[in-house]
Amino acid sequence: MTELISIKDAPKHVDEEVKMHVWMTDKRSSGKIMFLQLRDGTAFFQGVVLKKNVSEEVFEQAKKLHPEASMYITGTIHKDERSQFGYEIQISNIDVVTNTEGYPIGNKDHGIDFLLDHRHLWLRSKRPFAIMQIRNQAFKAIVDFFEQEGFIKFDAPILMQSAPEGTTELFHIDYFNTDAYLSQSGQLYAEVGAEAFGKVFTFGPTFRAEESKTRRHLTEFWMMEPEMAWMHQDESLDVQERLLQFVTKRILDNCEYELKILGRDPEKLRPTTEGHFPRISYDDAVKMLQDAGRDFKWGDDFGAPDEAYISEQYDRPVFIMNYPTAIKPFYMKKNPDNPKEYLCADVLAPEGYGEIIGGSERESDYETLKKQIEEAGLNEKDYEWYLDLRKYGSVPHSGFGIGFERYLGWICKLDHIREAVPFPRMINRLQP
Repeated sequence: MTELISIKDAPKHVDEEVKMHVWMTDKRSSGKIMFLQLRDGTAFFQGVVLKKNVSEEVFEQAKKLHPEASMYITGTIHKDERSQFGYEIQISNIDVVTNTEGYPIGNKDHGIDFLLDHRHLWLRSKRPFAIMQIRNQAFKAIVDFFEQEGFIKFDAPILMQSAPEGTTELFHIDYFNTDAYLSQSGQLYAEVGAEAFGKVFTFGPTFRAEESKTRRHLTEFWMMEPEMAWMHQDESLDVQERLLQFVTKRILDNCEYELKILGRDPEKLRPTTEGHFPRISYDDAVKMLQDAGRDFKWGDDFGAPDEAYISEQYDRPVFIMNYPTAIKPFYMKKNPDNPKEYLCADVLAPEGYGEIIGGSERESDYETLKKQIEEAGLNEKDYEWYLDLRKYGSVPHSGFGIGFERYLGWICKLDHIREAVPFPRMINRLQP
């Protein structure tokens, strides 16, 4: 009986007859030969139909196929060094399942708005296929990394009563006549987990009602946020470095085909897997910008162009450490050597991609945190449960958050992170 295989398994069946279920993305013909471009969700490759080797009925079926026709095919696998995948199938039989005219996405340049309007279909194409496969590989690598480091997965709620990072970028919900908000971050709840289990990480969707149209912003995006009890900021930076090295190496090891589809040079990513990342102070970063003739003064927050300039100076991620307290959230611990700054750091991805991680040591003293909540203009009552973490068994602890789509945007060298998520949500897009 002919074995049913996936395209990705073709290298294991060279010169063997196999069966596959596939969709046809495109075709071209040259008289007595038909070239079918096929996909099955695991990879893309070419099927060849030679008129002399098949029945007249099979050849006529091939001629009548429309884009996204679904079918079972039978044929023999051969090497094809000219293709990205490296293999093709000589088709001997076709069993059509569906074959409908009018598929809206063709070979022409449709424009990004058209493609996003048809995202439910565009995801079938090569480029989004490659990005989603890399996303999946990165997700699995993150989970594997934290498992080997002794963390547990800890789920934070999406509906929240209070704001981790200020009240201006929240999606408000009327929750049975009570104010509630979609989560900006799982961090505060991850801190609960850290004091219960030692080391935890959350991984899920978060929301920002920020009216921004830059290439780095979505209103719904995924965050991975570890929190670690008994850990100071310098130790947290080591974890962040190991995480980025581990995940990036996993992608280089397992996504060669997908990176090739995207035209992404893997050697640009290789330095991230080797050696340590530079660590520079906020002060040094300010001086770097000023020396470059940029209009930037101490106390300003970095904009995207500022981060891009700094990150372009390095071939791997770089830590910027110890920001002024005025531009960071209330829960961070102040630097004992300089109370005007927090013990915090952002990680900027190279090649101009900017911030992908933000983290800090958390304030662990009850009275100090209570004062910082008050200074931030927040309602102390909303944070009573959070203050309890400092009242009972408080310890030094640190954590960080990685913007998953921002990381993928850099890895895949995307112009906009909207391509890094299956269904992007932006200020002007809620469909499909």
